[in-house]
Amino acid sequence: MRYIGPKNKLARREGVDLSLKTQGSKSQSNLLRRLNIPPGQHGTTRFRKRTEYGQQLREKQKVKRTYGLTETQLKKYFEISQREQGNTAELLFAQLESRLDNIVYRLGLAPTRAAARQLVNHGHVSVNDNKVTIPSYIAKVGDIIKFRKAKTVSIPYITAFIAQSEEMMPDWLSRKATIGKINAMPTEVHVSSDFNLQSVIEFYSR
Repeated sequence: MRYIGPKNKLARREGVDLSLKTQGSKSQSNLLRRLNIPPGQHGTTRFRKRTEYGQQLREKQKVKRTYGLTETQLKKYFEISQREQGNTAELLFAQLESRLDNIVYRLGLAPTRAAARQLVNHGHVSVNDNKVTIPSYIAKVGDIIKFRKAKTVSIPYITAFIAQSEEMMPDWLSRKATIGKINAMPTEVHVSSDFNLQSVIEFYSR
């Protein structure tokens, strides 16, 4: 079941900004001020040293919460990556980054992955001129991602975000106006991340 509670609570639990709030917003500013204070009435008390399992669990939770996945979805991605030839962590990363909702977010067409997921769900996004309403759709190199209708850009929060965004996207993607293209398979070299996917692999391999 996908978490629908306060987003800042998740980020404070992990101690990192999970990009769950619009960059530069008041809510994100509040998060950054309290990021080192875990949620709950005992948030300021000292925690016991984490075990190896505990550290792996926290890394897994970071990944799940960053991409807005359920436990079932993340485990499925791990199992698919494990069956393929190559580095399992790199294959897992490529799957996570290739999700359509993540690509819409990375292209700077939505302020958060949750907003991107909603746009996809509501039929605002097309892949190669075909309507796609599945956020978990895995896009491929060469795919063209864009809004299906011009009026989508007139949605207030989309208009405001695109106007102020600096298009700081990874170089495996490119964008002209509101039309994006996938130029290469995503790797961790292209995107800096605050989690260790190798720990996630070790968690599910136990």
